Amino acid sequence: MGKSKTTKFKRPQFNAVGLPANAVNEVDAEEEDHGDDCCPAAELLEKLQSPSADVREFACASISRVVQQSQTIPVFLQRDAVRRLGPMLLDNSLAVRETSAGALRNLSACGGQEVCEDMVKHDVMTPLTALLRESCVAFESAAVATKDQKNAVEDVANEAVNLLWNLCESSSQSLSVFNKAGLLDLVVQCLERHPHNVELAISAAHCLHTVTEDNPELLCSLNAAVLGVLESVLLTSQPDMAHTLLRTLAAGTLWNMKGSLPAARQAQTLNAVVATLSQCLDLDLGTLIPELRQAEEVRHRNAPPAAHSEDQAAGELAVAEMDEEEEAPKRNRKGKDRDQEELKEATALLTAQQTSLEIIVNMCCSDDPSDDEWEEESSSDESDMGPDGLCDGVSNLMSPLCLSAEVHEALINHSIPEKVLKKTEFPRKEAMDVCQQIPSWRCLIKKIQRVQSRALTCLHSILSTMDAESLGGAAALQAAAQHLSTLVFGAAEIPKDEEFLEAVISAMRSLLQMIASKNIPRCMTPQQLMSLSEAATRCDVVSVRVNAVAILGITGSTLAKEKGTAETIQMIGNALLQVATKDANLVVNGEALDALFDVFADGDEAETASKNIQLLPALKALQPVFKAKIRKEGRGKYNPQQLCVLDNIKVNLRRFIGYLEKVVKK
Repeated sequence: MGKSKTTKFKRPQFNAVGLPANAVNEVDAEEEDHGDDCCPAAELLEKLQSPSADVREFACASISRVVQQSQTIPVFLQRDAVRRLGPMLLDNSLAVRETSAGALRNLSACGGQEVCEDMVKHDVMTPLTALLRESCVAFESAAVATKDQKNAVEDVANEAVNLLWNLCESSSQSLSVFNKAGLLDLVVQCLERHPHNVELAISAAHCLHTVTEDNPELLCSLNAAVLGVLESVLLTSQPDMAHTLLRTLAAGTLWNMKGSLPAARQAQTLNAVVATLSQCLDLDLGTLIPELRQAEEVRHRNAPPAAHSEDQAAGELAVAEMDEEEEAPKRNRKGKDRDQEELKEATALLTAQQTSLEIIVNMCCSDDPSDDEWEEESSSDESDMGPDGLCDGVSNLMSPLCLSAEVHEALINHSIPEKVLKKTEFPRKEAMDVCQQIPSWRCLIKKIQRVQSRALTCLHSILSTMDAESLGGAAALQAAAQHLSTLVFGAAEIPKDEEFLEAVISAMRSLLQMIASKNIPRCMTPQQLMSLSEAATRCDVVSVRVNAVAILGITGSTLAKEKGTAETIQMIGNALLQVATKDANLVVNGEALDALFDVFADGDEAETASKNIQLLPALKALQPVFKAKIRKEGRGKYNPQQLCVLDNIKVNLRRFIGYLEKVVKK
């Protein structure tokens, strides 16, 4: 979310690669025969030793499908599946190489970090590295005589790169092997295939985007050739969505490499990166998705009847395959799956825009503290504390971060803030209708919603790092506030989706913070903000509750400077006391107390309200409970940075009580 690098998103669980229809039926029947507690692991693994390449291919493809049921993975691991599949990567048959890589890929994607670590421990990186080396040599080898053979080699490489990407994303040991074994050059060679095979190039670009993030050892070894390949990708001009995604991933990789770029090229490269992201965000989902669907319908009408029925079957299969994929497009084998080019294009578009927004968040963020720490530690600084001597250690976490002048200028020159704000709008009805009505397109709904959520998170980052003037001044900020108000309050009830709520409330907090600091008239009523905070405080996500009470603090401290607001301040004070007393999370308790310090720091209206709600006795009663809770739960549940913030709040609570006692005696 705002002040640090984007949280890494869980990889999707990919489906079996190239499994024939009869194999699906046979494996299903076998699973039914064995019952829920068993899977055909032993028999399939035994078939890997068959002298027949067709049987070995069938076994690998079947394993690829079966391991997507996570409960079967331990059975395969117990039977040494990784060690037995590893040699298949170097099988004499290209089809076996591809399906074995697909099986290991699915095993890594569905098994998670623990399985990836286990795979590396069983030395899967050795045959995988050899496979990639052989594939890259074969790209241009005279031995690969026909186009079909060349496509088969590239299909193998595509599966291998995806497996490598999974492993490097989940295993630090595999990343270390990547750095030392010269795998960077091999992945870059796959990226260079983009004029001939954009699917392979996209897989390579995803892998590069992952391995160049926070990897100083690798960045030290980067050379001009790698930089040249990435820049050549940025210069491609194909307008299709696959190339848009490819350029976006190349831009993200170049941003990760920024510290290793030659000084003379940094400004030029930064401008090219931001221009690429800007062009991606210019694309209108609401127009393009209906157009892509219409193109699919035209193709179906013009296709022979047999081909059309095959496409329909593929669409039905796509529902099952893509419904659970939320973070990335499915990367199918060229020429072996049914033609779904328009759906793939739509998926690539959504992935490109989500990735663009995440890269912009990274541009606006510092490296420390980590994202989760910031979310849980953040503390309002909406107004200066009235009482002398209050610690300021909890009041500087939302201050604007240092955004370099070059990045700031590039973002402004390419109108990034305006384009991000545009992406926060609810998706157009036409696009959502297409996705709702066509079963094979329903998998896009969550992806569309995620783009909106990422845009809101990106807006939060921009608001946290840029000044009001850069964002267009008071009028632009008021318009943005009105827009966010419409998103939250436009429907009959406040949205309950946690991802959306988390993103919109963080953006709203940053915007209200800026508006309050500039004394700009607000467009949301205190009652609206109270209703938002009430909804948010019932949310399970800690950061949502933290931001909710911070918004109440911003609102209350602003009202305290106005006349005739005591009654509303009372309402806010009571809400904050409830959270400070009853929320189960200490960080949320602390944020509520910090907001109370802001609201009741100064002013006649705040003084009247504090007496009416008996704030002093309430805080005196809360003080020993809060201290005891920190002592009892602190070290077991919270990290050192959070404990430091809580200790500061504990000190501030004692001093604030002293301040209120002086006010009472006046």
